[in-house]
Amino acid sequence: MKNQFIAIIAFAAFLLASCDDTTDTLGGSLTNKMDKLEISADTFMVSTRSIAADSVLSRNTIGYLGKIKDTETGGYITGNYMTQFRIPENYAFPNAQQMTHKINDIIVADSCEIRLYYATFYGDSLAPMKVTAYAMSKPMNEDRKYYSNFDPIKQGYVSTNAYQVDKIYTLTDAKAQAGKSNNGNSSKYITIKLNQPYTAPDGKEYNNFGTYVLQQYYKHPAYFKNSFSFAQHVVPGFYLKNASGLGSMVYINLSQLNIYFTFKHNNKEQIGSASFSGTEEVLQTSNISNDAHTIQSLVNNHEHTYLKSPAGIFTELTIPVDEILKGHEKDSLNAAKIHLARLNNLVNSKYALDIPQTLLLVQKDSLYSFFENKRIADYKTSFLATYNPANNGYTFHNIGSVIKEMKKNKTAGTRSKDWNKLVVIPVQATYYSYNQNKILTRVVHDMSLTSTRLLGGNQPLSLSVIYSHFQ
Repeated sequence: MKNQFIAIIAFAAFLLASCDDTTDTLGGSLTNKMDKLEISADTFMVSTRSIAADSVLSRNTIGYLGKIKDTETGGYITGNYMTQFRIPENYAFPNAQQMTHKINDIIVADSCEIRLYYATFYGDSLAPMKVTAYAMSKPMNEDRKYYSNFDPIKQGYVSTNAYQVDKIYTLTDAKAQAGKSNNGNSSKYITIKLNQPYTAPDGKEYNNFGTYVLQQYYKHPAYFKNSFSFAQHVVPGFYLKNASGLGSMVYINLSQLNIYFTFKHNNKEQIGSASFSGTEEVLQTSNISNDAHTIQSLVNNHEHTYLKSPAGIFTELTIPVDEILKGHEKDSLNAAKIHLARLNNLVNSKYALDIPQTLLLVQKDSLYSFFENKRIADYKTSFLATYNPANNGYTFHNIGSVIKEMKKNKTAGTRSKDWNKLVVIPVQATYYSYNQNKILTRVVHDMSLTSTRLLGGNQPLSLSVIYSHFQ
């Protein structure tokens, strides 16, 4: 008897998951007379609207640098980022007696540079771009949540008289050819030379930035014991800001501070180098600026809804909880499915932004806490769906549990003003493979350039629901 009950529920859920948009093929109900179990289906209308993202949690391992124009919407997107640098524990340069390049008996560096390694980019590789590297006046705060609208200059992380170096580049530059970073990954890189005179916070001037770092080591070797001490006392980090240019956005996967020096080893003079890298172990965050006027005009367009990343537009769903559960107080809500249909682009361009590949559906009340608390989709109150080119959209196969949670909160008197609202957000999901199974380990905001229109707005979406109860 029990097995028959389970089988019926499973069958009904399978039917719901396997149909494309509705459960019409189920008919009005399915009845198992032996168990006196009745399964019924219904469809409800869900209203949707676009909402401006404002900002998103932005600590990430990719730095976004450049400025592009979305060919579909005409909006501009600018990317800047700041990074700290990791050093090995108790890092040591050659001892002072070995160093041979000196000016007035003071050890100096041969040269210094920042390399910005990248594997991918968006836009025109021939577009001339200009980046300014600012030496930060203080390190990022480990305890702070950094969002995509964080501006290091306005927030005082870059002083008004900060050391700054400009670099004009294209992504086909001879100086941006294939190289190898110190993590062993081959990729292209942009080089920013730091060979101009540098004035330290204490007012002392050095012939280049690398000499400043070397002198700090020989005066205070304890500053180099770990990355935290290095950031606090020597190099707080750099802010890489798009200064001008339009046409490309480069995805920086590694920022590397390189210092070159001359020293003697086995009585032979040779060139040495030290490399300090922006990695996952240190703080990095991107500052993203979207064209506010364009974003607002898209939000105000109710013919459909939008998804745009990074930090652009989300889609909000209002679930008719009371309507769904009315007359079903004694029924079990077994499954609920909703499909978000994508609308094809209106403009045909080789520079069209990518389609978001993974979406998170989460309660609006948890829009910020979900990411701040490093949660993953639990398929109870948060769900993932991936883009399916076969139906040109995204299907959340069973969100029934969150509908029940909404009702529970209302009944308990703990509902908020957004108690029946869900938000769809472009995300990047990380999985771990174990015994041929994919285990979800991480969900973060998608900071890459994506955009799409969704069916909705003035046209409500269909939510298919399956109930069951014993007669």
